[in-house]
Amino acid sequence: MRIGLIGAGPWARSVHAPALAAHPDVDFAGVWTRRPEPGAELAAEHGTAFEPDLAALLAGVDAVAFAVPPAVQGSLAVRAAEAGRHLILDKPLADSVPAAERAAAAIAAAGVVSTTMFTLRFHPPVREFLAGFTGPADVSTSGSARWLSGALLGGPYAGSAWRAERGALLDIGPHLVDLLDAALGEVVGVDFAHRGEPDLWRFGLRHAGGATSTYVLSLAMPVDPTEMEVTAYGSAGRHRVTDRPADAAVAYGVLLDEFLADVSAGRTDGPQSAARSLHLQKVLAQVEALVSEAAEEPRP
Repeated sequence: MRIGLIGAGPWARSVHAPALAAHPDVDFAGVWTRRPEPGAELAAEHGTAFEPDLAALLAGVDAVAFAVPPAVQGSLAVRAAEAGRHLILDKPLADSVPAAERAAAAIAAAGVVSTTMFTLRFHPPVREFLAGFTGPADVSTSGSARWLSGALLGGPYAGSAWRAERGALLDIGPHLVDLLDAALGEVVGVDFAHRGEPDLWRFGLRHAGGATSTYVLSLAMPVDPTEMEVTAYGSAGRHRVTDRPADAAVAYGVLLDEFLADVSAGRTDGPQSAARSLHLQKVLAQVEALVSEAAEEPRP
């Protein structure tokens, strides 16, 4: 399959491009970026072409992979879907729920296959964790998720404007809510939400079967290496996972295997589709809204 890459930032360089170039069933067919220099450099590193015209890139591929900020992905995903191209998306789907809804609607209308790089979902220990749940958990089950990182304090993502503005909720939140939504049942409500310093998010969710889950997230903690733990206790049993992929490009290779199989089968409703990403974005928007409402309340 011919796959083009949109974006040439740190994530594209460390994950997308190496995995696309290495996969035996992928023809890494080109790179497009808004700024030509980084795109041309990345393309040259992996023996593919830099295409300065997005329309030309879309015309020459079967699918596109996105490694761009959510505001850019939201609009360009619509364009790619309308061109009939399958999509490998990043999270979050867009920078707002309305933009995410437009992207998901365009993808559904075009009948193309989409998947999202929820990195944890393509990691064997996480899949073993999820396999322990056979249905929506009831009210006796509670889950918890913790992700503490110093990514905003230094390193390749410290200068990311959207991460600095929206924090861990929009960057890490999709990964963790995705796991406990899949494990405990669909999230149907937000019980509480708070954002403190440094970029410390705490919130609680309710699930369809009555289970509850709580979250603690930060990208601005002086923690190295990153701490990640997801647990669940109750009638669904006791389950825990703390292992993340050591190399996200390996997880991306698994994503590509399954994406190619979905395209071959014409499966548009995969577990990491744009529709799934939209659901998670709606949940996180409710969390963000509660935090904003609390901040606007007058203090006594």
